[in-house]
Amino acid sequence: MAERAGIVFMKGNPLTLTGEERKVGDLAPDCELLDISLAPVKLSSFRGRTCFLSTVPSLDTSVCHLETIRFNKEAEKLDKTIAFLTVSMDLPFAQKRWCEETKSKNVVLLSDHRNGELGLAYGVMIKELRLLARTIFIIDKQGKIRYIQYVKETSEEPDYDAALQALADIK
Repeated sequence: MAERAGIVFMKGNPLTLTGEERKVGDLAPDCELLDISLAPVKLSSFRGRTCFLSTVPSLDTSVCHLETIRFNKEAEKLDKTIAFLTVSMDLPFAQKRWCEETKSKNVVLLSDHRNGELGLAYGVMIKELRLLARTIFIIDKQGKIRYIQYVKETSEEPDYDAALQALADIK
């Protein structure tokens, strides 16, 4: 299993990412995740739509909460052919509670808690925490990765402007 250190940090301390590193131009790996109703969802089911895929450590942290709220608002303004997906290791029950509390309906929350399939396939599993790193992948309608953003410090929000501009350029 591939490991990379020094890509992301927690309070300045380097963390180790486990899994296959993905690059722009790669075909996005298909993974099976669970939605908030515990139904299995394959990433390939979004093929034909541009996917804005964000991974976060946990929706129960302030930064992940703020980030997902922001993307929910952005998704509301954009074409519905764009799928906004947020994946975490949170249990589907916690994700459902979060959706209900925030009244979020535009971002599809998916859980990777069972086996970390997405975390390992996309190389964003934090070995020390068994959580996902804060990243953004934009996948085009043909299933190719067109943009990647790693947020270096897990306690910081992503560069929203850069990610949304990349989405506009790809769409």
